[in-house]
Amino acid sequence: MYKVTAKIEGMMCTMCESHISETIRKTFPAARKVQSSRKKKEATFLIEEAVDTDVLKKAIEDTGYEFAGASCEPYVKKGLFG
Repeated sequence: MYKVTAKIEGMMCTMCESHISETIRKTFPAARKVQSSRKKKEATFLIEEAVDTDVLKKAIEDTGYEFAGASCEPYVKKGLFG
């Protein structure tokens, strides 16, 4: 599993956050725990396979926001006690 963090410029309100989250869900149907934050200027999600950042960039920019980079790191789910 991977945690993807995309840096995004141009989000101003909660509707902007919703647009980004919906775009990610449509572009990557297997994405889980999609969250967008205008304050942090980023969106994060979990996915089983590594994503192509070019596809992510195109999807975000087609929505009208500025893609400022992304990272895709291995993610290990933590158990209840660890």
